[in-house]
Amino acid sequence: MTANHPAPPAPGAAGITYAGAGVDTVAADHAVELMKDAVARTHGPAVLGGVGGFAGLFDLSALGRYERPLLATSTDGVGTKVALAQALDKHDTIGFDLVGMVVDDIAVVGAKPLFMTDYIACGKLVPGRIADIVRGIAAACEVADTALVGGETAEHPGLLGVDEYDVAGAATGIVEADRVLGPERVQAGDVLIAMAASGLHSNGYSLVRAIIKQAGWALERHVPEFGRTLGEELLEPTRVYSADCLSLADAPAAQVHAFTHVTGGGLAANLARVLPAGLVATVSRNSWEVPAVFSVLKRLGQVPTADIEATLNLGVGMVAIVGAEGAAAALSHLQARGVPAWELGRVGTLDELDVIGSDGLPGGAGALVSGTKGVQGGAVRMTGAYHWG
Repeated sequence: MTANHPAPPAPGAAGITYAGAGVDTVAADHAVELMKDAVARTHGPAVLGGVGGFAGLFDLSALGRYERPLLATSTDGVGTKVALAQALDKHDTIGFDLVGMVVDDIAVVGAKPLFMTDYIACGKLVPGRIADIVRGIAAACEVADTALVGGETAEHPGLLGVDEYDVAGAATGIVEADRVLGPERVQAGDVLIAMAASGLHSNGYSLVRAIIKQAGWALERHVPEFGRTLGEELLEPTRVYSADCLSLADAPAAQVHAFTHVTGGGLAANLARVLPAGLVATVSRNSWEVPAVFSVLKRLGQVPTADIEATLNLGVGMVAIVGAEGAAAALSHLQARGVPAWELGRVGTLDELDVIGSDGLPGGAGALVSGTKGVQGGAVRMTGAYHWG
């Protein structure tokens, strides 16, 4: 038998190189040089080593003594919002969306996010673009008082277009076991304290992009209700709440029992995840004015109220559940930190629920939201009508 061997290159023909295949390691090194100062600013004395190691090292002994330390971890991405960043060629804010989606989930259980890593996949590594993304991640980590200890940038030529990329990240936090927040602490009579969102945050962009595509609106279009272009409004970075939540949890007068991060699924679905079985949170839709971005999108796409309510945050990015006597202190604490906040509703029992819905919107006992994300706990009832901005 004759073995099949590839023919040798013709005399003078150039061989295939890694760069020729679409991966530029020199550009990767240049990107690291551009971003390393921003990353280093997130490092405190507990971070060992510097940028470029195979793994990030964090000295837990620097945290002091814990009786029973629990580690909390979370991972997430930004989703299709990155398509808008790419279309606008603006990449220095998407990092806030990534960090907010990750560290704020950790803060929900009362854990302090200690360190974070990121992952960027791109079709072509453009050093300035990658550096902008990572600088944004580092800036958001500074806001969250979280170290950015490592990351990875991978070129995927042929899988992603030259201007395409995706970002993801993971973080680890720590909390004393007897200070974990969640459904076990929530009681009938507790008060819901809403914290304002900065905009759409990072969820529901598939709906948003479908709306603007059908309407034929360009991202450069100036929208009077926004006072700026459509693209600028849609790219508004996510508010990072973790430092504010942890500060609030450390304030004894606020009596914090739980938090919920309002991400995919909307307010009711995420609130139901942190309620124990047998309790119902009643949310008053008329307790705040829905920001203009939501009302414009709703009108533009003729989106049913029930659908937009179950998809977008409608102006509420985080909710604290506090003891009845702690509500005033919680509001004062958040406002002192520059976080717009208001009383959103209260927690009660099923027996106390008014089963008659008279507002023409979902709100009767049959419209309770529960059993979301695989959690079989309490329920949420939305009442009243929205004030659309």
